[in-house]
Amino acid sequence: MSVAETALHTQIQTLYSDHHGWLHGWLRKKMGCSHRAADLAQDTFVRLLARDEPVAIQEPRAFLTTVAQRVLANHWRREHIERAYLEALAQAPQAFAPSPEERAMLLETLVEIDRLLAGLPPQAKRAFLHAQLDGMGQAEIAAELGISISTVKRHLVRASAQCYFALVLA
Repeated sequence: MSVAETALHTQIQTLYSDHHGWLHGWLRKKMGCSHRAADLAQDTFVRLLARDEPVAIQEPRAFLTTVAQRVLANHWRREHIERAYLEALAQAPQAFAPSPEERAMLLETLVEIDRLLAGLPPQAKRAFLHAQLDGMGQAEIAAELGISISTVKRHLVRASAQCYFALVLA
């Protein structure tokens, strides 16, 4: 283990021992569930351990709150995606019901697609998803969304670039 990794682990260990209880309580108030709050508190510290180097933390609780809010936002986004997926699945014929393993893989794929498209305007996301998932052409997408073909092209280029750079930087 390098000196930087040792310093990071020591820093996280100190944060954990000094503030885990407080963070768990803060998340419990937000979530209304002690078990989910415990999971998210753990995810917060796991995210910190994934860092490459220590940071200068002057206000530990403010720092943990910022990280935990991001973890919480990701959690709610994932819940929203999962709920939409389960609703769509409930409307599908029983013969097309995926196995639990397939469901888990599909949900992970949907969450990853959402992560890749994060930050795009909703219309650009819809154009990209119509092209990639529905196999629609640019004219069809333009008609569906009520926009020009040139705007569809611009959305598709932007979404493709967003996905490419998100994958490269990940």
